[in-house]
Amino acid sequence: MSEEDSRPLPKSPRLMSIDALRGLDMFFIVGMEEVFEALSEMFPMSPSLNDRVQHAPWAGFHFYDLIFPLFAYIIGVSLVFSLTKSTQLHGRKSTTLKILKRSAILYLLGVWMYGGIGEGIEQVRLLGVLQRLAICYLAAGLAFVWLRPRGLLALTVGLIAGYWALLSFAPVPGFGAGDFAEGHNLTNWIDQHYLPFRKWDGDHDPEGLLSTLPAIATCLLGVFAGRLLRDPEVDASRKVRRLVVWGLAGVAAGLLWHLQFPVIKKIWTSSFVLLTGGLSTLLMALFYFVVDLRQHRRWCQPFVWIGMNAITIYLLVHVVDLTGLASGLIGGEIHAWLESLRTGLGELATALLALAFSVWICRFLYVRQIFLRV
Repeated sequence: MSEEDSRPLPKSPRLMSIDALRGLDMFFIVGMEEVFEALSEMFPMSPSLNDRVQHAPWAGFHFYDLIFPLFAYIIGVSLVFSLTKSTQLHGRKSTTLKILKRSAILYLLGVWMYGGIGEGIEQVRLLGVLQRLAICYLAAGLAFVWLRPRGLLALTVGLIAGYWALLSFAPVPGFGAGDFAEGHNLTNWIDQHYLPFRKWDGDHDPEGLLSTLPAIATCLLGVFAGRLLRDPEVDASRKVRRLVVWGLAGVAAGLLWHLQFPVIKKIWTSSFVLLTGGLSTLLMALFYFVVDLRQHRRWCQPFVWIGMNAITIYLLVHVVDLTGLASGLIGGEIHAWLESLRTGLGELATALLALAFSVWICRFLYVRQIFLRV
């Protein structure tokens, strides 16, 4: 960090827009997928809503492909605020230990969430969603604390361009260079040969070894947005305009790059980084403008409840069967009666009730000011 960056900065209020956007993202993770599936059963004659919102099978971009990178991006935005304060109060060395501790806890929670060693060491999933978020937080946090802005930019560009160069020019045994098909690319090949134990897609993993590098770049894009939002010398309206310009540039660059280096979430291609980073920046601009600049906040309060305990509710819905709890209230004859009215209506009611449980739990914690951090 430069001398200018290391000077004590005026205390800035917490931006509700960050919590609200994080909460909206988690809202889609903890239950909306089941809601969309039920809706697709209810309206089978229309183009499949489920296909439109679920992840793209390989190349291409669907709605749910934004959810994971958006969360990584928001981690980057948030760490600017938390680590700036920590560095000012405790120094860079103490903040580094804090980053290491948080990353280790989050990583171990991820391993545990996928079953730990309950089914034997061979079934341990070393890399998953929480594990990737932990690594992104670790790398982006250390970079933010120890690098100057130019160093951050060089690192981000290096990760994005370097990943493209590796997949485009490094030959894969049996397939050559520049083949991005599933199982033919360098990312999958490295997982096949160097990632031990359980892999999500057979012999490779969508959160695998090499693809973690561009995922770190996604988090770093959030760091740049966070630095802008944290900067007291830039007025709010200029922040919105800059975010919009950055977002549009990212989307355009990602779509153009897609012509040569396809947008593929499962290997987190560089075009995917730019496209989702651009979309995330546009959403950040919209939320900042509406929630913090215009102060329209009542509509997003449920998302704030979720956003303030995002990791907690993510873990909870993977441990507690909220859908089963919902079925205990509206299952059996009630579910059958709803299904008799319209196919999928019973499933929709169950999914909505389970989602309501998640929101209520987050509200319960928020009202009592209980915020479980890693």
